[in-house]
Amino acid sequence: MTTTTELIPVAGGGHIWAERAGDGPPLVLLHGSVHDSRLWNRVFAALPPHHTVVRYDARGHGRSTLPTAPFLYEDDLLAVLDRFGFQAAELVGLSMGGEVALDFTLQHPERVRSLTLIAASVGGHEWPRSAAMDAYVAALRGSDACRIAEAELTLWAGLGDRAPGFDLIEPMVRENAELRAVAEKGHALDPEEDAVGRLDRIEAPTTVVVGDHDHPEIGVIARRLADGIPGARLEVVAHADHYLPLRAPGRLLELLLGSDVFGADPLR
Repeated sequence: MTTTTELIPVAGGGHIWAERAGDGPPLVLLHGSVHDSRLWNRVFAALPPHHTVVRYDARGHGRSTLPTAPFLYEDDLLAVLDRFGFQAAELVGLSMGGEVALDFTLQHPERVRSLTLIAASVGGHEWPRSAAMDAYVAALRGSDACRIAEAELTLWAGLGDRAPGFDLIEPMVRENAELRAVAEKGHALDPEEDAVGRLDRIEAPTTVVVGDHDHPEIGVIARRLADGIPGARLEVVAHADHYLPLRAPGRLLELLLGSDVFGADPLR
């Protein structure tokens, strides 16, 4: 597989690291918080025969630069689409990436062909209080990389270190926790309106995906998205937690491309 990488300038200075491969309808992969584009390592190579696929590190993650001024993740996604000349693309986002894809669709509906929202968060959803979530939020607001990483893995990697993909999950989380710990605080802005009250405005074909071992509230959000977005379908994936693309890549590829493309072995 031939790939090319780009450093895409973004507003306020700095750049976004992006990787492109394949030929066909554009598809863009968006990772979650304390992650980077390695989240897609086990599905990326299977997509280029069917799509022009792009994955990128969000600002302040992976190989992209840290923020130095207020910014919107949605503006960075627009910069990625424009750089590659994509008039419209299929968006596949996990967790924070799903929230960004959803907000972007509300802002720029003409630029989105379809949505796949994996273990997605959504602006305006009120999470119930819990000791585990309070500890996670407190860790994210601090500057202790070890504490951030441990909180992330404890809360979201429910299947543990013996399930598939942990060899990729742990270093990705620990390296991005280091970046988060040194980043200046408060530069990622929220959209002007919460998406949760505007789900009925989404016209793009939407698939909502959630793992059966994810945090229970992610399941609540998944059902809320599936019920609120017109025509959306909900898929529950077995043997997957919040890191679904690394835990169950074969099933995710079936959902993205259709089982008829791969037959019995989606990863062959």
